[in-house]
Amino acid sequence: MKPTNNHINYIELKAHDLELTKTFYTKAFNWTFTDYGPNYTAFSESGLEGGFEKTTDTIVNGVLVVLYHKDLEVIKQKVIAANGKISVDTFSFPGGSRFQFLDPSGNELAVWCPE
Repeated sequence: MKPTNNHINYIELKAHDLELTKTFYTKAFNWTFTDYGPNYTAFSESGLEGGFEKTTDTIVNGVLVVLYHKDLEVIKQKVIAANGKISVDTFSFPGGSRFQFLDPSGNELAVWCPE
């Protein structure tokens, strides 16, 4: 399915043990995984693609909803203009770039693009 601007495109969760997490979701739900280094694994076959990021922090709200937009700079300015706060500035990763923001209630989301 082609990514669509402003739609939820990906969901990211936290995990303390990636191998244990992968084993659980594989056995329980038949998800498949692709590792991107020692601290990240992406999942598919779940209805919506996503990933798990390894953390040693206490997991309070371990879900990061990731939106898609073809132009990060345009959507970043719209987020700021709508009183959102940038929590993680734009950075690159294998496969694209993204930034994270807080909405007025303090929920953290991200926006990514493949460039």
